[in-house]
Amino acid sequence: MKRSLHFVWHVLWGLAAVAGFGAVFMLLWNALVPQIFGITAINFWQALGLLVLLAGLSKFMVIAAFLGMRGYRRNPIHEKWRKMSDEERKEFIKNRRFGHHFGHGFGHDFFDREESEKKN
Repeated sequence: MKRSLHFVWHVLWGLAAVAGFGAVFMLLWNALVPQIFGITAINFWQALGLLVLLAGLSKFMVIAAFLGMRGYRRNPIHEKWRKMSDEERKEFIKNRRFGHHFGHGFGHDFFDREESEKKN
């Protein structure tokens, strides 16, 4: 008996929280969006639908960002670049710029600027 009452209490609090978030979202939408963008006002059920849609999209974006970052951390070229010394990086940039004809190398101005500042 006590366990079922506890469950019912949590379900009621959950429904109240969903209704409260829906009402706040509806009030904020109706106060701001129609005046700013000229879009019509929404009712409570439309506000709940938008909240569910936004929650689903945000979860999808978080998952996609996590999967993308996971691949970035395991990038072998990134790891190799981090382990290179300054001289090895300069040599890599020089080979990329002049040896492989890919156009202008990236970062060459940075290293040239450091050397000129050390001389001055």
